[in-house]
Amino acid sequence: MSQQSSDATPQTRTTPDSSSARSAIRDSNSFGTNFQRTLAIARNAFREAVRDRVLYNLVLFVLLLIGGAIFLGELSAGQEVKIIIDLGLSAMLLFGAFIAIFVGVGLVYKEIERRTLYAILSKPIGRGQFLLGKYLGLCLTLLINVGIMGVGISLALIYIRRGWDPLVLKIWPAILLIYFELMILTGVALLFSSFSSPALSALMTFFVFIIGHFSGDLKGLANSSTSSAARLLFRALYYLLPNLTHFSVITPTAHGITPDTSSMGLAAAYAFVYSSVLLAAATLVFGRRNFK
Repeated sequence: MSQQSSDATPQTRTTPDSSSARSAIRDSNSFGTNFQRTLAIARNAFREAVRDRVLYNLVLFVLLLIGGAIFLGELSAGQEVKIIIDLGLSAMLLFGAFIAIFVGVGLVYKEIERRTLYAILSKPIGRGQFLLGKYLGLCLTLLINVGIMGVGISLALIYIRRGWDPLVLKIWPAILLIYFELMILTGVALLFSSFSSPALSALMTFFVFIIGHFSGDLKGLANSSTSSAARLLFRALYYLLPNLTHFSVITPTAHGITPDTSSMGLAAAYAFVYSSVLLAAATLVFGRRNFK
């Protein structure tokens, strides 16, 4: 009997392999739960943004601009396609930036003002999850809006050509680059809104948007400046602020020139890495805030 008991004991003993397996299962379940919570916050942010009538007004205004471009193009001699693409993509970038800035800076502030943030953070939801969910929700909103605007430009080109035109497909890489730029701008707005008021956050994000399109000029100013302090300032701005010139292909696209695959891949990687850094910085700042 004693021999049988001793033989049965090792069968119920926990082995290192079974312990690590249970730990892996717990980690995978925890990851799945956290991901579901993040998606829930993203869906809520998307619904709030969709209910905002400002988005519909901006999209409608861009579509009206595209219609105006058709009218102006018909008055010009053979330049209607160029005008539609140039004006349409420029309007998409400008009003997409307005959506990213004015909706992005209110993502956190509205939750604090309505005191719903306290109820959210009282649940097993981290502040980083909260910010990531808000970011993904607004990025989804921007994706749909940019898609609608892109379809509007495509239909305008088909109308002008009275049929299919290869430029209908050639404009979509430029539209995708515009979306990548808006992703970065959303991260910038979210970072500023994590520690500042909506008005100041919107102003600072707009300045980043403007300066980012003149990033090459900052480097030139740093090289040509005679003051060491000015050189240091311009170089710091050049390396810290996003270089949005990587996504500016509106003029080449209007002339039928599309970016190659390697340029698109580098731009996508740049947008992903820079947005990740912005979210990490926003989480660090937001995590130190005291809401009591």
